[in-house]
Amino acid sequence: MGSEDFYPEERPIRTVEVDGFWMDETPVTAADFRRFVRETGYVTVAERPPDPAHYPDADAELLVPGSLVFHKTSGPVNLEDVRSWWAYVPGAHWKRPGGPGTTINGRDRHPVVHVAHEDAQAYATWAGKELPTEAEWERAARGGLDGAAFAWGDEHFPGGVPAANTWQGEFPWQNLKLDGYEGTSPVASFSPNGFGLHDMCGNVWEWTANWFTTPTADEAAPACCAPPRLPGETFPRRVIKGGSHLCAPNYCLRYRPAARQGETIDTSTSHIGMRCIVRPA
Repeated sequence: MGSEDFYPEERPIRTVEVDGFWMDETPVTAADFRRFVRETGYVTVAERPPDPAHYPDADAELLVPGSLVFHKTSGPVNLEDVRSWWAYVPGAHWKRPGGPGTTINGRDRHPVVHVAHEDAQAYATWAGKELPTEAEWERAARGGLDGAAFAWGDEHFPGGVPAANTWQGEFPWQNLKLDGYEGTSPVASFSPNGFGLHDMCGNVWEWTANWFTTPTADEAAPACCAPPRLPGETFPRRVIKGGSHLCAPNYCLRYRPAARQGETIDTSTSHIGMRCIVRPA
């Protein structure tokens, strides 16, 4: 697993052994998550007021239930300032992905989003499954193509056609939608990898069970794609994998099996979801 060709946190290439497991063919959908909530009454992190003790320097007006929502900019912006396209939206959560007035009605086959790590873990437990480790996720995402850049091979657009839901154009203002989508797409809208798994690259980032560390201790954690952190927050990070519909070559070429990012465990956004695995008893 890993790569020497892209971002520092993916290095070094190393050999890791995993036991056999079964993985969901697609990310968990909005319909899947709705069934979970109906049966359990579960309330997601985004639907709960943040604990002021966890955000001692935060603006009190932001300490209300909500989540981070992406907004396309009107033109080119400084790519080092993620606040240009991320905003904390009160009232945004898995059923209201864009905030009040939006809905998941008619989007049952889209991946559920606005799930924090705790939410993903709760769903997996209810379903009798688990979240994959980073190594398990990467093994599955490669689909048998060890060393290939993408889940489908080394060609970015095989045959000139997008193979995943990613951002085509100049992020974060120009989305050419060559893949046919702006935002999330219904799961399995693109061909599966060699193991029959859909959306391992693009669409939504996926939580894993691993805490985020860099393979070499002197590498800094990447800032790419990360939404803004509230002042004073000190939450640890878990690894997310797979990239999303917001990943673009001019900013974040992380829709690859080797790519990885650390995300704070309290974070929920409009581009992070999950999928589960089952290990043999």
